[in-house]
Amino acid sequence: MIEPTAQILRDLHPENHSTSSAMLQDVVIGLSDGLTVPFALAAGLSGAVASSGLVITAGLAEIVAGSIAMGLGGYLAGRTEVEHYDTELARERREVQEVPDVERTEVDELLAEMGLSVATRQLAITELTADPEQWVRFMMKYELGLEEPDPRQAPKSAATISSAYAVGGLIPLSAYFFTDTPTEGLAWSAAITLVCLLVFGYFKSRITGQPPVAGALKMAVVGALAAAAAFGIARLVSG
Repeated sequence: MIEPTAQILRDLHPENHSTSSAMLQDVVIGLSDGLTVPFALAAGLSGAVASSGLVITAGLAEIVAGSIAMGLGGYLAGRTEVEHYDTELARERREVQEVPDVERTEVDELLAEMGLSVATRQLAITELTADPEQWVRFMMKYELGLEEPDPRQAPKSAATISSAYAVGGLIPLSAYFFTDTPTEGLAWSAAITLVCLLVFGYFKSRITGQPPVAGALKMAVVGALAAAAAFGIARLVSG
């Protein structure tokens, strides 16, 4: 009967979680927007201007602005997660101090939901509540479902998302550096970008456990529709 309690107590010890999944998520966010937004902008400009230089200038400006905005968004999201956790942690500590009987009842209810017997629950409650910090960590994890975020993750996310966006944005824009007209640049840009979207969508879907072929086609269709809409609107306005 002691094994379930010991397992719960082992779960309360701090662990060094890998940040690879968070980094992968940040790369996906940055590349997804980087491949589609600058591609759509370049396509739209190609339908309105006659100079590849203008497309390149506007595209580079968008990539810089977009990477900064995306990086800032990633940083703020990371900081918000840390601040939310800290706020809930302070509230839980206060409740453990001010209404310990209520908190013990909540521990008992949580352990009952896990299928522990009455005797095991009583032993677990005694052990858990003997250490206030251990008690609080238990409530944070099992009552609120919150894992302590890494405070260093926010700047990491900002840098990763920003860099991925810039890399993704340069891919569709690169064709304009080697072509004479925006129309020719758009043709090469569309071919390059759609291939990249297919490859990126395929591997992203495989990593996340989704059907890879469907994911690849979805990414390519979204990018193509965005570019076609931007090109059509630019042609309509300029015409």
